[in-house]
Amino acid sequence: MDWSEILNFAETVTDRVGVQLLKDFGHAQANAVEKTDGSLVTPADQWADAELRSAIAQAFPDHGFLSEESEHIFPENDWCWVIDPIDGTTNFARGLPLWAISLGLLYKGTPVFGYVHLPPLRQSFHGFWCGGTDTGSAASPSAVNPAVNLAIDPSLIDCPVGAFLNHQPVHPRRDIPSGNQFFNICARSTAVLQQPLPCKVRMLGASTYNLLTVAAGISLGGVEATPKIWDIAAVWAIVKAAGGSWVSLDPEPIFPLQDGQNYGSRAYPTLVVSRAELVPIFQPIVRFLGKT
Repeated sequence: MDWSEILNFAETVTDRVGVQLLKDFGHAQANAVEKTDGSLVTPADQWADAELRSAIAQAFPDHGFLSEESEHIFPENDWCWVIDPIDGTTNFARGLPLWAISLGLLYKGTPVFGYVHLPPLRQSFHGFWCGGTDTGSAASPSAVNPAVNLAIDPSLIDCPVGAFLNHQPVHPRRDIPSGNQFFNICARSTAVLQQPLPCKVRMLGASTYNLLTVAAGISLGGVEATPKIWDIAAVWAIVKAAGGSWVSLDPEPIFPLQDGQNYGSRAYPTLVVSRAELVPIFQPIVRFLGKT
């Protein structure tokens, strides 16, 4: 695998799509419709989805793709791109400048590369993580899923490791929770506010950016109650590469994804924190958001 080619492709295509989306930004409210899950979709989402799928098919004809707006069945291809054409569509439609284009590249069902471009902020996150599989579940956040050992797969030789914001390395904060630190929640996790939280709370309206702030050292943690696979596939690789701790709030690990499965309606309640020592502090507060 030519990892430079992967990065250059993700950077080029999301920049091109982002330029057009900025022209539609804040003007899509009248054309937004509500999907069955309650989220919004606009013609801009559908256009961006088609552009990204077309670009992938042309650049990597042997790769598959899974996409929020079109393809929900995980393909048999070893390499698969998971696409969220606009993460934070409500922000996009209403004119709030916090939304992103997200591309995750999976190998045999597990993310090895993620790229998230935020056009209004002129920020782009990317990360490579080819050193293992999902770090576990609510029951065992440090367990390793043995289904795929990416670290010794010959297809991943020379895979770089690291997380970056605008090509500068990022790492999570090492601070302890306090009133001067941030913890992010989503719109479907506001019930956690009924319990004492050891940090200031923020709600950002974009799943990707919510969790990427942990990788970038902005916040100590974040929770998403109902993210879909396209909300988290790219971010998983970036957070892991940065050194953050990812905990599924369901008992089963998220990855690897399975061939032929429909991922259109499955949610993955998730807690991300800056380091493993903070899991016992935040996990009891958000545990009820999962199925355990």
